Amino acid sequence: MRDAPSAWPSLGFGVGLRSEHYDLVLSGRPDVDWFEVVTENFMDTGGRPLDVLERVRRDHPVALHGVALSIGSVDPLSERYLENLRALVDRIEPALVTDHLCWTGVDGRSLYDLLPVPYTDEALAHVGARVELVQERLGRPILLENPSTYIEYHASEMPEWEFLAALAGRSGCGILLDVNNVFVTCSNHGHGPARYIDAIPRAAVGQIHLGGFSERGTYLFDTHSRAVSREVWALYAHAVRRFGAVSTLVEWDADVPEFEVLCAEAERARAITSEVLHGHGAAAPA
Repeated sequence: MRDAPSAWPSLGFGVGLRSEHYDLVLSGRPDVDWFEVVTENFMDTGGRPLDVLERVRRDHPVALHGVALSIGSVDPLSERYLENLRALVDRIEPALVTDHLCWTGVDGRSLYDLLPVPYTDEALAHVGARVELVQERLGRPILLENPSTYIEYHASEMPEWEFLAALAGRSGCGILLDVNNVFVTCSNHGHGPARYIDAIPRAAVGQIHLGGFSERGTYLFDTHSRAVSREVWALYAHAVRRFGAVSTLVEWDADVPEFEVLCAEAERARAITSEVLHGHGAAAPA
């Protein structure tokens, strides 16, 4: 078992860097603390995207957030992917490197989705060994995000939150706690979202995500296409009471609004954190 870092970087409140906002972000000093980018958009590429990222990085902390590591797959980890990721990490020097607790394909073929792993002791040992290998290759710990899920495996031997906590303890990785995903997953499967958050080790959480979901009749779907819901804001306040002031980012990937709207969501997270921890600022919604 490896010990996680005693303290993850404290970045404040940020938003995702999207191409729609490149010119605005580069034209001045945007009123956010930090940015997150989708890792794969800046691997195997040069030109303007990488130039923009390097210019943003000169003024702000940046987190690399991957969607293709496929840490839960039984396919061998891609050597080419790890080499390119290490090169980007060395070039950008991000504050955090993150990905998802999921698998994305089989037999070398991508399914272009973030699919959940079965929560078994066998899977825990398998994923833990792969996390350690990735961290050795990168020379730093990574954080893994809890995905939104729509199915559960009959073979699972423990709940997701127990698996995630055990993985962090076994490998020394951190947890990117997506509060929206906790709410979506728990709503879809009939679990208690507060119970999920209360089971996560405090020291393991290095970042929090917030985002918007869509209602699809019998289930919730994680679309990142709208503002954070009242229910998720309330759950975020619960998370702040448990974990304290953790670097928080608002994700908005589809139907991307004006940059000012993203900044307002990040400021709302800041206000809720201030209210919870210090008793002043905007109160969290009931």
